[in-house]
Amino acid sequence: MSLFRRLISSTELRQPDGKPASFLVNRDLLPVPPEERQWTAINYWAFWCADSVNLSTFMIASSGISLGLSWWQCWLAVWVGYGIAAFFLVLNAYAGAVLHIIFPAYIRASFGVLGGLWPALNRAFMACVWYGVQSWIGGTCVYTFLLAIFPSLARLPNGIPSSGTDTAHFLCFFLFSLVSLVPIYFPMHKIRHLFTLKAIVSPIAAIALFAICIHKGSRGRLAAQAACKHYWLDAWMGVRGAGHVASKPSNVVVPQLVAMPFCFALTSLFGIFIGSSSQVIFGEFVWSPLDVMAKFLTVEGGASHGMRAGVAFISLGFIVAQLGTNIAANALSAGCDLTSIFPRFINIRRGGYIAALVGFVMCPWNLLSSSTNFSTYLSAYSVFLSSIVGVMIAHYYLVARRRVKVADLYSLEHESIYRYMYGFNLRAFAAYIAGILINVVGFAGAIGRTVPYAAQRIYDLSFLCGFSVSALVYTLLCYFFPVPVPTDAEMLEQPAALEGRVESHKDGEASVYDEEKKEVDGTASVELV
Repeated sequence: MSLFRRLISSTELRQPDGKPASFLVNRDLLPVPPEERQWTAINYWAFWCADSVNLSTFMIASSGISLGLSWWQCWLAVWVGYGIAAFFLVLNAYAGAVLHIIFPAYIRASFGVLGGLWPALNRAFMACVWYGVQSWIGGTCVYTFLLAIFPSLARLPNGIPSSGTDTAHFLCFFLFSLVSLVPIYFPMHKIRHLFTLKAIVSPIAAIALFAICIHKGSRGRLAAQAACKHYWLDAWMGVRGAGHVASKPSNVVVPQLVAMPFCFALTSLFGIFIGSSSQVIFGEFVWSPLDVMAKFLTVEGGASHGMRAGVAFISLGFIVAQLGTNIAANALSAGCDLTSIFPRFINIRRGGYIAALVGFVMCPWNLLSSSTNFSTYLSAYSVFLSSIVGVMIAHYYLVARRRVKVADLYSLEHESIYRYMYGFNLRAFAAYIAGILINVVGFAGAIGRTVPYAAQRIYDLSFLCGFSVSALVYTLLCYFFPVPVPTDAEMLEQPAALEGRVESHKDGEASVYDEEKKEVDGTASVELV
């Protein structure tokens, strides 16, 4: 065997049976085995408690005050917005919890075995870019932490003046990126402990900063602060249902439907008062908690030892918060998507490390500082994602009526019902394009072109419009040009290849895996191609 062949063979992934992975299947794409379905309702509560405590959430509501809204109007908008987001998230997470498969495998049912690569590529691109951006923000947390302990860090000579950043911030970015490599190594069903830690540490840090700001300001004056004009746009996007590792489907419903809006609303309320307090304390609005803490450290005469210790503790909590958010939203997301694009060589762990590498070498500080429209362009990417979600949900709940033949998700044989036309479901792509077109004119307005007022308003609701149009078009196309849907007989086939791992469901009811009786109702076989 030549050196090149040995190198290729050594990097190939192996299936549980020892066979090499194919271009459609590897271990991470297959349904999660029962022993790894360890996420309970408590884990999902902890996940959203942890995930909500991040810098973006602190600023999302307080930035609305700059648009002329009162604090309670901003807070109400957060409740409504995250309530809608939770509804869509649960719809997708429930399917993952029933089928125990990740997004790139699940999307094949609607877009086709090969067509599903395009949605996965879209999400992988966004995840890699945002991994870099969030890592840079995490590095800023590290900088604030070290600055509170070592004030001389601000005077560190800048050895890279032409890079767009300075030595101190780059070293902190490097440290955060290095630490982030550790949790990427662990599989999804084990990394839940990181979110449990974050759920404990991060809220304590948030409450501490909240208490400091309330103490230094006046609560009555904070609620009455007038709005000032300030532009801020959050471009946070992610798909974080984690339904495939749920111990049972019901675990992903109520905990996420309630915990997501509640936790984000509570964190946003802290952000409103922290942001508003800056007007009282510093005489100007400061929306970022990191900037608020930096101002505490640079007060005239120097910060006290107690204040420096408090800022260090709070910054450490935000480091943990940013780490958990980046792993959940970006590293795992990129890992899942990249494993579907190159399943023979990339699993979720390797995909996460690829995202970390791309996020580091892309020099995210240049993206954040060189273009004022960076966030606008990335936010516009939700136009593409909303159309994908619309097709997914319409197929699973309206067209297929929650019937999925899991085995055929991994096969391009003519017998596979998800082969469609050479692996592509043209109905899905037509609906996907329709969902994008409804927002195209408004997107042009977002980047500075003159467009009709109605198009601007449609673009303001880009996700809902894109989702609704793509879902409606897909449902109508499937009505006039039906797609194959598994029959009762197909759903009840008894396989051999993945017994105990794959559980199909029939008439919307998930079959139950009984570990003691070893009974598998409605399983489906998978042939590696």
